[in-house]
Amino acid sequence: MTSEQLFFDKKSGFDRLTEDDRVRIAPYAEGYKAFLDTAKTERDAVAELIRMAEAKGFRAYDRTMALHPGDRVYKVNRGKGIALAVIGQKSLAEGIRLAAAHLDAPRIDIRTVPLYEDGGMAYFKTHYYGGIKKYQWLAIPLELRGVVCVCDKGEIRKVDVHIGDKPGDPKFVITDLLPHLASDQMSKKVTEIVKGEDLNLLLALEPSRTEDEKCKDKVKLAVMEYLHAEYGMTEADFQSAELCAVPAWNACDIGFDRAFIGAYGHDDRVCSYPAATALLALEDTPEHTAMALLVDKEEIGSDGVTGMQSRFFDTLLADFCRAEGVPPEICYESSMCLSADVCNAFDPNFPEVSERRNDARAGSGLALIKYTGARGKSGTSDATAELMARMRTIFDGADVIWQTGQLGRVDQGGGGTVAMYLANRNIDTVDAGVPVLSMHAPFETIAKLDLYMAHKGFGAFYRA
Repeated sequence: MTSEQLFFDKKSGFDRLTEDDRVRIAPYAEGYKAFLDTAKTERDAVAELIRMAEAKGFRAYDRTMALHPGDRVYKVNRGKGIALAVIGQKSLAEGIRLAAAHLDAPRIDIRTVPLYEDGGMAYFKTHYYGGIKKYQWLAIPLELRGVVCVCDKGEIRKVDVHIGDKPGDPKFVITDLLPHLASDQMSKKVTEIVKGEDLNLLLALEPSRTEDEKCKDKVKLAVMEYLHAEYGMTEADFQSAELCAVPAWNACDIGFDRAFIGAYGHDDRVCSYPAATALLALEDTPEHTAMALLVDKEEIGSDGVTGMQSRFFDTLLADFCRAEGVPPEICYESSMCLSADVCNAFDPNFPEVSERRNDARAGSGLALIKYTGARGKSGTSDATAELMARMRTIFDGADVIWQTGQLGRVDQGGGGTVAMYLANRNIDTVDAGVPVLSMHAPFETIAKLDLYMAHKGFGAFYRA
């Protein structure tokens, strides 16, 4: 055999694109950009996915329903997670094809007693969510999103809050220090430039026109007057609210060639969106039941009732199996899972933290990642050689442009995904996702080619 046959060469995806795929990339990217602009929180993402699924004939599942091959169903977990399924031809005893991703992203959460006045201005106290570089959230426009459960005389009324996403809406900001007075600040480590306790969101300046002489915080009162008029809120209702600040900009093309998308929240909506769209695009009944499981709380450890470690997935699959008379454990051990999460893309601006031979590259396709973790692969499932071979065969057979990836140099850092939680259920699991530049920043960048190949790759997996 020749060296060309024996050697492995991680080529650019553009060298391997078919003309058919080339013309599909841009239209697919436009749909994804629209999704990102709508789905800046996990609740917004679930609502949009329900709309997309119902437009494709999916219906809400309950455990009294009889399921048949070809049925399309979805199940929502408390408005913050969703499972979409297409029932396959084969028994669940032969397993399912599961793509699992997360819908949450790093952000700034509003506390339960947030509103205060200082220096003649009103602010919210906040608590950052997920792994962020805190200084990146200073001096950028932010919008408020979330829900408030207003409690009034024993009645509970849930209201959606979106301020800053519509034309003409105000924005919000966490202020930064001017360089003229920042000599002490700029001598600090970047981890100390701003403390979490100081990420206070600027809200208002103009005081209330009330003639109530007992009120000393009239700017704070003006904020509450606005919130009461718009949403019926009193200050106590912050205790039953989930509000957050997210970047107030839309997804956009990056580069002269428009080959990249810049946006907030690629991690992990750049995987959850193609995992969902590939399932929605299934026209024929697949051999195995195909499922997209999209969850919350990955950025803070996957704990909690809406995280991957909750029993939501187990209960849903047990319902499916019970209707067919199949023990769930048999289904688990026969299943395959793609843990659909992003990895870092090699960045020539920071080559010292990457390993050129093994890190994924933007524009080289969907990344198949055998292991993640840190400190000697801690916190990973480390997929078997047999599963890696199976996925290679599936992707190659469907002309999916793909590559392998990892998370930077050994001992440089590391991170985890939901893979180990699925693998712990005795499901063969491997990570697969889109490489990201500037991961966890308020503005991340991905390649459109990689996004489309994720959609194509998940589709091939569901049909395998």
